Amino acid sequence: MLFNTDLIHEIYAKIPSKVLVARRVFGRPLTLTEKILYAHLAEGGENKIYARSRDFAEFNPDRVAMQDATAQMALLQFSTAEKASSAIPVSVHCDHLIQARKNAASDLAEAKDENREVYAFLESVCKKYGFDFWQPGAGIIHQVVLENYAFPGGLIIGTDSHTVNAGGLGMLAVGVGGADAVDAMVGLPWELKFPRIIGVKLRGSLSGFASPKDVILKLAGMLKTSGGTDAIIEYFGEGAKTLSATGKGTICNMGAEVGATCSVFGFDASMERYLRATGRAEIADAAKKIISYLRCDVEVEVEPEKYFDKVIEIDLSTLKPHYNGPFSPDRSFAITEMEKSLEEFESTPEVSATLIGSCTNSSYEDLSRAVSIVRDANAKGIKPKVPIYINPGSEAVRATAERDGILRSFTDFGATVFANACGPCIGMWAREAQKGEKNSIVHSFNRNFSGRADGNERTHAFVASPEMAVIASLSGSLLFNPETDFLTNEAAEKHKLAYPWGNELPVNGFVSDPNVVKISQGDKSAEIAIEQGSSRLQKLEPFAPWNGRDILNARLLIKVKGKCTTDHISKAGEWLKYRGHLENISGNLLIGAVNAFNGEKNKTLFQPGNREMSVPDAAKAYKAAKIPSVIIGDENYGEGSSREHAAMEPRFLGIAAVIAKSFARIHETNLKKQGMLALCFEDKSDYDKILESDTLAILGLSNFKPGRKFTLLLHHADGTQEEVLLSHTYNESQWEWFKAGSALNALKNKCLTST
Repeated sequence: MLFNTDLIHEIYAKIPSKVLVARRVFGRPLTLTEKILYAHLAEGGENKIYARSRDFAEFNPDRVAMQDATAQMALLQFSTAEKASSAIPVSVHCDHLIQARKNAASDLAEAKDENREVYAFLESVCKKYGFDFWQPGAGIIHQVVLENYAFPGGLIIGTDSHTVNAGGLGMLAVGVGGADAVDAMVGLPWELKFPRIIGVKLRGSLSGFASPKDVILKLAGMLKTSGGTDAIIEYFGEGAKTLSATGKGTICNMGAEVGATCSVFGFDASMERYLRATGRAEIADAAKKIISYLRCDVEVEVEPEKYFDKVIEIDLSTLKPHYNGPFSPDRSFAITEMEKSLEEFESTPEVSATLIGSCTNSSYEDLSRAVSIVRDANAKGIKPKVPIYINPGSEAVRATAERDGILRSFTDFGATVFANACGPCIGMWAREAQKGEKNSIVHSFNRNFSGRADGNERTHAFVASPEMAVIASLSGSLLFNPETDFLTNEAAEKHKLAYPWGNELPVNGFVSDPNVVKISQGDKSAEIAIEQGSSRLQKLEPFAPWNGRDILNARLLIKVKGKCTTDHISKAGEWLKYRGHLENISGNLLIGAVNAFNGEKNKTLFQPGNREMSVPDAAKAYKAAKIPSVIIGDENYGEGSSREHAAMEPRFLGIAAVIAKSFARIHETNLKKQGMLALCFEDKSDYDKILESDTLAILGLSNFKPGRKFTLLLHHADGTQEEVLLSHTYNESQWEWFKAGSALNALKNKCLTST
């Protein structure tokens, strides 16, 4: 059954008693975050108080969700675990591999042809193990999860960083690497450092041109890209109750951009309405019966400083529309400050294209509010100055918007409707216009890293709400302020735009299509489809275990300068097609990262012979010569997507360690899971001591203890040496992953010794 109502009833039956135990352990009122976490602790952990941002805890998630790009590697790993089925429900969603070229029908047909063997592989695994398979065109994973699987008080993990979107329905939803998902699927507890809790109190209500997107755009500017690391953001206050469920989802979705583990809202009337509108009245009724356990305690709202590590207040009544960008989602500027925003990177105020969609803003309400501006402009004779592109979030959203005339209003206005898929948000946009030219775009996506949307590093992308994206298409300028400025029509008449409005939910209900998903009970006899000699899929071979010795005579592969996201480490776009082939995709390792020694991308020194090479070629050459190599990273290394390829590629290419000033949470875990050393400079200024021609040694590995430092010995080319202390966050079980060569190897070893 798609909604798993029996499972949810079972979970709800246990939540009250588990929360009461937690309240007794703490001896105080609880936040919603604490209630959900303690309700999902693995057996034996419920009577302990975990130190936030320090202690690791084990949890039992309720389900796993995967998208087609990350699912390939995750399912390849799961298929080697020799399990007959998954311990918890799993869904697989085909949304990442559809490139936006012409229109929905054409692009979907081409994707099905181009990705035929990948889709066949994913469907065959789903058939064998009994996973829900959402076919190409069914929709974007996070919108589909919100419509079908999310429920208040639940815990879901997903192989995509924006799994956090489901916090809009009151559940903890965490983005993880595939190895983490595999742990949960084979029945092992899922490990997480117990998070800090940031409380965001919302007051007032939105008005004018402001939208839920502006809440998180403003918060991103306040917290910056690492301000939420190892933290869960919990929203509360009267203002929270004024937001729709999908609006809450938008806010939770972009919590990933501040590094948050996830974000969550307490159960309220808007969530109940959404559950009923999406065919889950039974779940809404069940949630209402335990409503006090699906919200923070009253005392928490009254004195939040006592219970949260940090409290931030945002007044929705005074919030203005924002454009965040370019190049980083935390460059937050209200529309009244855009002249200042454009200065730093000399961004052009003229807009070349606007885009609506992505998992962040592709709900029915988003399209409904955006089209109100289109219809207002049309009535006033105002035409768009630049193209508008739309990716509906799901087939339910698309079909309903088509029935209600929303899509017709858009297309009559000149908009192009792409497939129900991620498309330009993840770089799957075959854009010819402005190729290589400096230009500015506005989109309702979540990330705006250099080159992400269209592959052009000179495209300056600004994140905004769907409403502001439409307004940017009408004005053609980032400096236009709809609160004060006028637009002129062909008759030379000046008009101000009316405030956007729309329906939170479709008045006549959602249009549903049961054919977009294949539900299987599992067929053990089904064969997993991997074509012989495929360039897209490759059977995984286990990584070698640690040899028990310190790392000696290593060379520097690259010292990365500045922002290095998982996009920089393992590019998406054209490389998405190799997500199931580790050898092939390793050809993109760090090609987007800036070398600190030459200021260039994809050029590094290969020390033997003092030759300049591409980063992947240098890594391959070191591996062939059996010389260990090391990556040096800057602050928040590996921020962004959950893609574990960014950790598997250096492991595959024989890189011994990644040493950084600091790591993003998911990437650090992914490195650990793949048997990599993920280490930090104890003194961040020691980053500057690393020279291009150094030979490096990492000492003290055989004397591991949690919290004990390692030593980095630097042999400089002039014959001098320096010692640098390295810190780490490994616990005993994580060190077993390193010793075994990967977490999956450790799991297999454990199974062998227990039989």
